Amino acid sequence: MRVILDTNVLLAALISPHSPPDTLYRAWQAGRFDLVTGEAQLDELRRVSRYPKIKAILPAHRVGAMINNMQRAIVLDVLPALPDGIEVSDTNDAFLLAMALTGSADYLVTGDRRAGLLQRGGIGRTRIVTPTTFCAEAFTFNAIAFHSKPELSGSKAKTPMRRGWRIRGERAK
Repeated sequence: MRVILDTNVLLAALISPHSPPDTLYRAWQAGRFDLVTGEAQLDELRRVSRYPKIKAILPAHRVGAMINNMQRAIVLDVLPALPDGIEVSDTNDAFLLAMALTGSADYLVTGDRRAGLLQRGGIGRTRIVTPTTFCAEAFTFNAIAFHSKPELSGSKAKTPMRRGWRIRGERAK
């Protein structure tokens, strides 16, 4: 499965641990899907990470590490222009749609509700969804019931398991 994570999703993964964006980023790192990106997105990630608002909450080395990790993804060097008839409400997002078409992505995951990508719903074979929707469709929410009493093993009590996202087919830890 080929997936594009919008820049806002990538930044949210770094800012909000244990969130759906973070779950997606970790799932890609674990090899659960192929990440499709491009030089245009890597440049945008570098540029946006320098905004004072982002720099105040996100250390540059974490963004740098993400960009280095993303070099392992399917990186599209050159993107063609969008075909005639495909309108984009935010021209800054045109490269995402071009990546979706060129990279034969199954999903484009974005958290930006104002830019019009989510309202589009899809382009070509690519579905455009939120991180939460993607997690619900591609992963299984593993609501592990809390034990009413801790299980005892010798003299130490085991703590109950917490709720968490589990990738389909993966065993709960």
